[in-house]
Amino acid sequence: MSGAEEAGGPAAAAGGPAGSGAGPPGASAMAVSVSVLGEAAGPGLPDEAGLPAGRPLPLPEAGGDPDAPPKKRLRAAEAEAAAAAAASAATASASAGSGKLEERLYSVLCCTVCLDLPKASVYQCTNGHLMCAGCFIHLLADARLKEEQATCPNCRCEISKSLCCRNLAVEKAVSELPSECGFCMRQFPRSLLERHQKEECQDRVTQCKYKRIGCPWQGPFHELTVHEAECTHPTKTGNELMEILDEMDQTHKKEMQLYNSIFSLLSFEKIGYTEVQFRPYRTDDFITRLYYETPRFIVLSQTWVLKARVNDSERNPNLSCKRTLSFQLILKSKISSPMECSFLLLKGPYDDVKINPVIYHFVFTNENNETDYVPLPIIDSVECNKLLAAKNINLRLFIFQIQK
Repeated sequence: MSGAEEAGGPAAAAGGPAGSGAGPPGASAMAVSVSVLGEAAGPGLPDEAGLPAGRPLPLPEAGGDPDAPPKKRLRAAEAEAAAAAAASAATASASAGSGKLEERLYSVLCCTVCLDLPKASVYQCTNGHLMCAGCFIHLLADARLKEEQATCPNCRCEISKSLCCRNLAVEKAVSELPSECGFCMRQFPRSLLERHQKEECQDRVTQCKYKRIGCPWQGPFHELTVHEAECTHPTKTGNELMEILDEMDQTHKKEMQLYNSIFSLLSFEKIGYTEVQFRPYRTDDFITRLYYETPRFIVLSQTWVLKARVNDSERNPNLSCKRTLSFQLILKSKISSPMECSFLLLKGPYDDVKINPVIYHFVFTNENNETDYVPLPIIDSVECNKLLAAKNINLRLFIFQIQK
């Protein structure tokens, strides 16, 4: 034991006289206590008894009190570190949230029926719930088939073409949302996606320019030049090409036959046409069925009526995704001799329904004055729903009387 320790030990034990140089009474004990607390708190904790060179700097003062105990200052430091970590986490969360803005907008702007972003027109009910054009038309068509009032699937308020309106703001917002190209998987605004996929995408599916002579190749656009340079079809013999051209001629012949038939009918002496309006009615059966009928109209000096039905009077057409319309032409006048006619239905002047022209033939007599139900040649079920959703179906009827 050193001399200093020998001198200090008894003085500390005896309380030490004032002139012993050991400081005020209990000062040594306080220094030892503070040192012990600092060591108990862990290495690197500063104490008030003084630190040797190379020890860590003192921790921040707790609550602005320089005389706070070391443990209290340690807790303050831990609280500050936790606050900094929370702030960093909040910043990261905000950054991640901004990256998911499109997903949040998707859930806000999607159709309430199919839960997909609308591709064209957006309709809203009186309470603001959104529906894409396809689902809106489908709801109206289903209500017509079930003889019910169409309602919004969210709030059950009544919907119709007169009660609902388009939401142009949502349509523009949706058009600016990014969407993934199905070929190259890159993101583009929806308003530009269609043009990109049709004209600009290097991975879009394309066909060989020699497909007209039988080349079946299909592949990405960036491989088209290489394929066409190696394609063997331009080197085929004339006999091989004739087989392919014969098949093409058959398809072209059917199309030309329709147009030639229409041009031939237009040269007939007696031609009549009129705008017809199909109105919805219900049968008197126990389970009523929807059918359509026009008011009587006069064409070629005769009185006629048109009737139409959905899915050939299927029991529950509203449960079927595939929907069709068929119609029959009825002669209401009495005639003195058989009347041979050709007739066809086309879309009306203000409708946008797509109908492929088909010519039907029938010989009308007093005993046989109704044609069979023949298909209304609409393109698909979507076009059929457009007709069913309308208050009335407006078409144009042409009748050509064949004279021998």
